[in-house]
Amino acid sequence: MKVNFIYALLAIALLASSCGSSDTGLSSSTGWRYNDPKWGGFETHPYAGQETGPGLVFIEGGTFKMGAVEQDITVDYNNISRRITVPSFYMDECEVTNENYLEYLYWIMRTFNGTYPEVLRKALPDTLVWRDKLAYNEPFVDNYLRHPAFRQYPVVGVNWLQANDFCRWRTDRVNEMILVRNGILNLNPVQKDADNFNTEAYLLGQYAGNVKRPLNDYNPDNNNGHGQRSVKLEDGMLLPDYRLPTEAEWEYAALSNIGNNPAKGEENNLHAKIYTWNGYSLRDPGSVSQQWHGAMLANYKRGAGDNMGVAGGLNDNADITAPVKSYMPNDFGLYNMAGNVSEWVMDVYRPMSPMDVTDYNAYRGNVYKTKTLDEELKPVEKDSLGRIIYRELKDSEALARRNYKKGDNIDMYDADKESEVRYDYGVSSLINNHVRVYKGGSWNDRAYYLAPGTRRFLEEDQATSTLGFRCAMTHFGAPEGSQFQAGKSFRSGKKR
Repeated sequence: MKVNFIYALLAIALLASSCGSSDTGLSSSTGWRYNDPKWGGFETHPYAGQETGPGLVFIEGGTFKMGAVEQDITVDYNNISRRITVPSFYMDECEVTNENYLEYLYWIMRTFNGTYPEVLRKALPDTLVWRDKLAYNEPFVDNYLRHPAFRQYPVVGVNWLQANDFCRWRTDRVNEMILVRNGILNLNPVQKDADNFNTEAYLLGQYAGNVKRPLNDYNPDNNNGHGQRSVKLEDGMLLPDYRLPTEAEWEYAALSNIGNNPAKGEENNLHAKIYTWNGYSLRDPGSVSQQWHGAMLANYKRGAGDNMGVAGGLNDNADITAPVKSYMPNDFGLYNMAGNVSEWVMDVYRPMSPMDVTDYNAYRGNVYKTKTLDEELKPVEKDSLGRIIYRELKDSEALARRNYKKGDNIDMYDADKESEVRYDYGVSSLINNHVRVYKGGSWNDRAYYLAPGTRRFLEEDQATSTLGFRCAMTHFGAPEGSQFQAGKSFRSGKKR
């Protein structure tokens, strides 16, 4: 009896000392055992942190002054300076290249072209953006996208809608690769029409794939706790969506103020940047690496008729675009956040003031959607391309909410019915709800547009020879990141 009493005390002490979950294998709220069909089979597993997906760089978030820092030479007053906070996230190290985009087109052709050739036509970049009525640019029309000489150059001629489609495709291919790498699925390169891996369809049980080794299912209702299952969101194995960065994220990442933090733990940043680097010069005055000493820091147009300097002394070594790693990266390790090509961001364009954005994770463009459900309140069957079907949220469905009252919030405080502002698109304005922001200077822009605070806009279905994009991804977890993402590569994930 005495021995049993001591064991009971030890068990109670162990239970009381655990505020966590899987460290002890016991619930801190009920005392029930995890991952055990005899105790109901609720699963929880150690989580090492979010992986850094291929091509991405971790961007530690923080507060910064968003907005223009140079003279407003266009007198638009469209980016008044204000302080906001950006949560940690990931961003592509480089702009999306022609090679990246050709891989995407190849996958579409192989998967859909026999049945749905319109999918490929919709994804094709507009190579005619290179044409100039008074210039001989026809060689770029025919060769810039596909010739191997331009393989590592940024893709252009891609509109905002196409860039978003690329992000969705990339999400699915990366998550499919994770499942193959971890031994959950067999590699299946022959996928056709709706029978292709889609992350949402997989998580909702509408795509099974070529299963190699399913996970154990401890639910006692499934073969007495000895059943098998697919990967769930709760497993933490799959990555969040690749997407375009918000304007706030892009500007924060471009400024890379982390390089001016004088010491870890301090918040006294005294350097106000104009560009993505310190100082006013457009050449490197002497960086840590001699590789960049005296080199041009961006690919831009130095003056009228001067796209690259003189023979034997080319200033930025590029007449149009340049390979995506041609210039010194900023302090976050991101290349070409100034120059080369301007870049699409998520936001709908509005002339901005301190009153019309939140000060945390600012973004304009929310149109809330919900999955289309059947009579049993389950998601309807995926569409003919293998994607889950959504619909826009009706205003009537949001009336009981405290945090929003309508599905489409693009016009919030600006052009909505409560506002006195109106945009007569095509008559007195070029602004509507389908006009998107793009950031950063390009190979054909003067230095003014290299400043991260500058901003311009274009219709979301339009493209130019000076405009490309890069992807971003939301980070889940502690703002400073985790040991997993800091110390391990993307391909070092462990099997369960």
